Amino acid sequence: MRMRKSIICDVCGKKGARKRRVTRSYGRGGNLLVVEGVPVISCPHCGESYLTADTLHELDRIKRNRKELTARRFVTVANFIEFAPIV
Repeated sequence: MRMRKSIICDVCGKKGARKRRVTRSYGRGGNLLVVEGVPVISCPHCGESYLTADTLHELDRIKRNRKELTARRFVTVANFIEFAPIV
């Protein structure tokens, strides 16, 4: 069984934050870049989620070198339309 490393939250300073992996998108249309597996630190105490400096540097590197580091995939995209509540 794999032990999770307890992380101290950079926002509130409490122990117990966890690293989770998310998918982030940058840009839109023909310039859309989707990055899977981005590590995000989430704190159950203060509710904040944030990226570390190392993660931000790696995302910048991926964006700068997107032609060499990415694979083209076709995805279906939908727009979420929010309806006004019925009163």
